[in-house]
Amino acid sequence: MTSLPWINRTVIGIVLATFLSDFSHEMCTAVLPLYLATVGLGPAALGVIEGVADFLVSLSKLAGGVVGHHVEHKRPWTTLGYLVTTLATGAMALVGGLASLVSLRSLAWIGRGFRGPLRDSMLADAVPPSHFGRAYGLERAGDMLGAVVGPSVATLLVWGEVEFRTVILWTLAPGLLAAAAIFFLAQERPAPRPASSDVGRSRPGWRAFPRSFWLFLIGVFLFGLGDFSRTFLVFLGARQFGESGIHTGGALSAAILLYTIHNLISALVAYPIGHRADHGNKFTLLLWGYGLGVGTNLLLAFAGLSVGGLLVAVACSGIYIAVEETLEKAVVAERLPRDLRSLGLGLLACANAVGDMLSSLYVGYLLDHHQATAAFGIAAACGGIGVLWLILMRARLGMPHPPSP
Repeated sequence: MTSLPWINRTVIGIVLATFLSDFSHEMCTAVLPLYLATVGLGPAALGVIEGVADFLVSLSKLAGGVVGHHVEHKRPWTTLGYLVTTLATGAMALVGGLASLVSLRSLAWIGRGFRGPLRDSMLADAVPPSHFGRAYGLERAGDMLGAVVGPSVATLLVWGEVEFRTVILWTLAPGLLAAAAIFFLAQERPAPRPASSDVGRSRPGWRAFPRSFWLFLIGVFLFGLGDFSRTFLVFLGARQFGESGIHTGGALSAAILLYTIHNLISALVAYPIGHRADHGNKFTLLLWGYGLGVGTNLLLAFAGLSVGGLLVAVACSGIYIAVEETLEKAVVAERLPRDLRSLGLGLLACANAVGDMLSSLYVGYLLDHHQATAAFGIAAACGGIGVLWLILMRARLGMPHPPSP
C-alpha cells in the first residue's frame, strides 16, 4: 500500500460520492420548511420530522458498523445506503401528509447513517495508516462543499420560480450519481488469507476492543453532549440580523449565508488539518479542536447576542467541526486493527449521534424560552467535561504504535 499513490480511484470515488450525496440532501433541507408550508404544515411538523430522523440515524450508524463487521464485501451495502437516502429524499416531493414525510425523511436518514461506518472503513482500507488524516480530511471537505453547493443551487432554483416539489425531485440527479461513484469507482481491498490455525474462527466480538477505545468513546460522548446541531446558527443569525434592522426576508437570507460560510470554512480547513495530523499527534490535535469547541460555546453564551460575536463564533465553529469530524475517525482507524474498524467506527458514529441529539434537544428548548446564555453555557460545560476526561485518561489512552493494517 505504501508504494501506491494515496489518492487512488477508491479515495476519489468516496470523496465524490460524499460531495454529491450532501449536494443532494442539502438541496432538500434548504427548501423543506418552505415545502411544508405549501402543504399546510409548520415549524412543529419540521421539529417532528427532524427529531425522529436524528434519533433513528444514531441506531442506523451502529447497525452499519455491525453489518460491516460481519460482511466481507462492504461496497454493495454502502451503495445500498446511498440509494436508500436518494430515493427516499426524492420521494418526499410526491407526498404531502405528515406521516408520509416523517417516514420518508427517517428512511433517508437511516440510509445515510447506515452507510457511514461502511464507507469510512473502506476509506481506511484504501490508504496507508500514515495518510488516515489526509484521507478523512479530504472526505470531510467533500461533505462540507456539498453542504455549500446544495443550498446554493436550491436557492437559485427557487429564485428562478421553480416549484419546491420540483427542487426536491431534482435531488435525485446528484444522489444517483453519488451511488454510482461508490459502486463503479471504489474498490475493496482483498481480505488477507487466514492462517491455518485461524480457519473456522468467528470474527472478534465486543470484548476484543481495547479498554482504551471505550475510554476514548466516553470522552467523545461527553463532548458530544455539548455539540448541538449547527443549524441553530441559522436561528441565531436570523434573530441577530433582524434586530440589526434587516427586514425579515433579508435577515433569513443573511442567516443562511452565514451557515453557508460556516460550511465553507469547514471545507477549506478539513484537509489541512488532516495533513497536519498525519505529521504529528492526531489525539493532541483533536484535543485542541475540542478546546476550540468549548471556547466557541462560551463565546455564544456571553457574546453571541451581538452580530460581531456571532460572526467570530461561526468562524471558530467551522474550524472545530472540521477538526472533530476529521480526526475522531482518523484516531479510531489508526488505533484499531482492520477486523474491528467497521464496528469501531459504527460505535463512534452512534456515540456522536446520541450526544448531538441530546444536546440539540436541550439547546432548542432553552432557546425557545429565551435562555441563550444557559443553553450555550451548559453546552460549554458538557464539552469541557469531555475534554477534561480525555486529558485525565490520556495516560491510559496513550496507546502504543498503531496496529498493522
